[in-house]
Amino acid sequence: MDSNLRIGFIGAGNMAYGIAKGVLQSGCLIAGDVPPTNVKVSAPSARNFGRFQELGVAVTHSNAELVSSCDLVFVAVKPHLVTSILSEITDHVTPKHIIVSVAAGVTLATLQGLLPFDTVVLRLMPNLPCLVQQGALLFSRGTRARQEDGDLLRSLLQHCGLVEEGPEAWIDIHTGLSGSGVAFVYLFAEALAEGAVKMGMPSALAHSIAAQTVLGAGQLLRDSGKHPAQLRSEVCTPGGTTIFGLHAMEQGGVRAATMTAVETATERARELGRKSAPTATENRK
Repeated sequence: MDSNLRIGFIGAGNMAYGIAKGVLQSGCLIAGDVPPTNVKVSAPSARNFGRFQELGVAVTHSNAELVSSCDLVFVAVKPHLVTSILSEITDHVTPKHIIVSVAAGVTLATLQGLLPFDTVVLRLMPNLPCLVQQGALLFSRGTRARQEDGDLLRSLLQHCGLVEEGPEAWIDIHTGLSGSGVAFVYLFAEALAEGAVKMGMPSALAHSIAAQTVLGAGQLLRDSGKHPAQLRSEVCTPGGTTIFGLHAMEQGGVRAATMTAVETATERARELGRKSAPTATENRK
């Protein structure tokens, strides 16, 4: 990685912050790392600037200034803002730029249609655990993005968590599975703790144990390489507590409800993509 690479973030929310932390992991200026002085963040409000400034990152209210001074730009704004943001910066985007969108549902075709013809565009879907460098990130390359552009993005994100590349058709599925899926896990953790409260455990302790249970189970699932069903069977003993609890969960339809939640979130991401599509397909330049 070029240590002179200049990186910008349009948007100062959680996703931008989590990715910025990963890019600046440990602040070590070993070969290939990006120094904080090479990173800039823009947003209309200064409300979230403080935590970026603590990382040593420059801030600005001007998106045009940011694009003009950066090589790789993350567009980390809400989907409904993408069209206006890209319209604002398009005159400042050159063939040297790499534009990475993290807006849910906004397709590569839409992004490319709003930017100059020869712009290198990638679409990235991170999730909230990027804040603690335990994210799950999936990206796809646009028609003018080369393999080395994908390799650069993967290198930048390596400290954010699991980083994978795949076809764009998987991005919306990833949104339902992992982007929204984080909230599904939190709902389950909450219910797990409330079950313990119902049985007489203090709330604070129950929620602490529930969090550790989710963390430990997830790490074991990731590191063991075993199928979830195999690990689940290893917890069960004939006539024991776990199989009785699992039976109750199956009666409650937890499996079907979870599958439907992922499906519904995926379809919503696809719907957002259709709504964000430009009315004209001609390239701006």
